Amino acid sequence: METTLIYKDGSSNKFWKINVSGKSYSITYGKIGTVGAIKVKSFDSEEACQKDADKLIKSKLKKGYTPANPVDQVMKEGSMSEIVFWEILKTAKQKGEDPEEQIEWLVSHLSKKPVKDIVMFDYFFNQNYQNSYTSDLWAAAYIIMGGASDDSFDYFRAWLVFQGKDTYEEVLNDPEKIIPYLKKLEDEEDVPQLEDLLSAASIAYEEKTGLEYDDYYDLYAQLTGDQTIPPDIEFDWDEDDEEGLKKKFPGLWERYGDNPLEY
Repeated sequence: METTLIYKDGSSNKFWKINVSGKSYSITYGKIGTVGAIKVKSFDSEEACQKDADKLIKSKLKKGYTPANPVDQVMKEGSMSEIVFWEILKTAKQKGEDPEEQIEWLVSHLSKKPVKDIVMFDYFFNQNYQNSYTSDLWAAAYIIMGGASDDSFDYFRAWLVFQGKDTYEEVLNDPEKIIPYLKKLEDEEDVPQLEDLLSAASIAYEEKTGLEYDDYYDLYAQLTGDQTIPPDIEFDWDEDDEEGLKKKFPGLWERYGDNPLEY
């Protein structure tokens, strides 16, 4: 359930919107024509949540707020899109000599944006991140690093997304195309993993609002409906079958089968 109210008088021109979903609601408020600020509150039951939301709506109506006209755009939509998401990652890779400095810039950059933009950046990241959860890519990661646990594969996929849209899509389509992008890591004796990218948006949110991760997760779920649950995966390879892996990705096996990238 979503309710949008507005308040206008000689000095005020503001909106207040509440969106109830299950056991929590989000409230967006601010000056008409802006993105506004957002906060979320959770409850033990859907009934308690709805009761509190109804109470807030009645309170706002008593204070002089009126229902917004559905055809009027009282809120400015956030500026974050998937195109902007990829552009931000591209810029981040140019900010600093190493991934640590680049992620620091990314967190700082995101923390200056509206909360909704931070959340939507994370949403676009998670959509691409989850799409990379494939049997083929896991096999490639296993060969490249001489093994890949659940966590290692998570960090590997985050690293891949950070390489940019073109590289990400190229490697997702054909994992052996990753080889040219690993050469710098070979020289530095490093591995293709970027754990810090997974929490960049939530840290930016904490820096901006002072609130905790649980608050961020509730807000993320409210605004996107995304539960960030990995899709089911059916392996078509066996880690103990070296010949099978070699046949699956001969180029990767030739380069890393006996000489994997390791810490």
